[in-house]
Amino acid sequence: MSELDSAILRTIIDTAHDHFFVVDALGEVRDVSPGAAAVYGMSCEALRGSNVRTLVEQGVLKPSVSLEVLSTGKPAQLLQHTGTGRRVIAQAHPVYSEGRLACVVSRSMDLTDLQLLQEEYALLQQRFSDHLRRSVGEGAVAGERDPELAGLSGVLEVRSGVMQEIALLLKRVAPTDANVLMLGESGVGKTAFARQLHRWSARGDGPFIDVNCGAIPESLFESEMFGYQPGAFSGSNPKGKAGLLEQAAGGTLFLDEIGELPLAMQTKLLKVIQDGSLMRLGDTTPRRVDFRLVVATNQNLAEAVEEGRFRLDLYYRLNVIPVTLPPLRERREDIPGLVERQLKQLNHRYGGDKILDSGVWQELMGRDWPGNVRELENWLERAWLSAAGRVIATPEGDALSASTDPRLGEPQARGRPATAQAAASRLDEGEGLKDALARIERDILAALCAELSSSYAIAERLGISQPSVVRKMQRHGLRIRSATAQ
Repeated sequence: MSELDSAILRTIIDTAHDHFFVVDALGEVRDVSPGAAAVYGMSCEALRGSNVRTLVEQGVLKPSVSLEVLSTGKPAQLLQHTGTGRRVIAQAHPVYSEGRLACVVSRSMDLTDLQLLQEEYALLQQRFSDHLRRSVGEGAVAGERDPELAGLSGVLEVRSGVMQEIALLLKRVAPTDANVLMLGESGVGKTAFARQLHRWSARGDGPFIDVNCGAIPESLFESEMFGYQPGAFSGSNPKGKAGLLEQAAGGTLFLDEIGELPLAMQTKLLKVIQDGSLMRLGDTTPRRVDFRLVVATNQNLAEAVEEGRFRLDLYYRLNVIPVTLPPLRERREDIPGLVERQLKQLNHRYGGDKILDSGVWQELMGRDWPGNVRELENWLERAWLSAAGRVIATPEGDALSASTDPRLGEPQARGRPATAQAAASRLDEGEGLKDALARIERDILAALCAELSSSYAIAERLGISQPSVVRKMQRHGLRIRSATAQ
């Protein structure tokens, strides 16, 4: 390496925002960047003369990402705690020379300040919610829409206090370009709220690109998201194609089921968020992209991070404005408005003027609706189509009180055999929690494979995506019984 190359490399390391470590094959720290001293509580000279094993033993850092790479020979990423009380994302990559692992280069990004900002945001959100509750208690009528939410009739039904709080929060953050993470069970209305956030924003006249991450095959994901140049691969459009990220320019990109995003694509999405640019397949020139990112999931992303299924740094990038939509059973005040809106749409769609039988309302309000708004709308459509006259009653053979939970694939509590309950609660000899959960998952899937006719029906019953069902069935070696019999 020339003297100039060495000077350039030293300047990059010394001025980088992240903190760099170079560790040899024996775990000896050969070099560190200046900013590491403040994060790890030791001078750079002291760090350079240390072994990472000793640093772990002394509590300077824990765990060591460099030791992980030295052990596996593969890149690694983990959440690290330092002796100064800071939390950092540590990433490390092996460096090979003549086929042997020669050293490890790692970098860490301090998350402490970001965490403090998120905690401050959570506190402000709580104060905002308390203020709204006091306002409702002092002057608002129960079920009455907040004046700031005028114009939502027919678009969103937010009569309950908690949903009005959520809608007002989204309206406050809509003018910004902050990333929004929508959380909640399947069918609670995450897409509807994402569309309304887009309408409220300065990008409302731009495109709203809705992408279901669980519905695109992994083999096609990169070309669909990033686009491709002419002749990038066999069978491609000879004119090339703009990807979904480019199509969202000037508008909002909504990534539903973000938890289903393959790890390789998570890395590429993170780079787009950080750099504001992308590169099409077969291209050599980056393209600037400008969109507002909103993502949604019914999964626990924090658990996915711990299990290694979701990148920690991407999680922190997305989790800027987290919004949790409660299930319908926790906001029953919204049911009448949802029913009225759906009936109006059904009458318009099918050219009728049907009304609900008064006896149905008590059942509608009393059911838990495990499938949430989507299940309610599907039930109403089935009831509308089944009604012989103008008055809609409960469809034949559809007992609302039976309450089958699609997340479990069997009737709740009273309909579950005692043996099934025991099987779900026992641990076999030598079986850990992970193995027990896998066994229970397989039992549920096996029962649904025997009962239902397609992976789409199973996905709807479980409240997860169809690709997730297919992957789980393959992992457990299951097939749908009706399909094998044909």
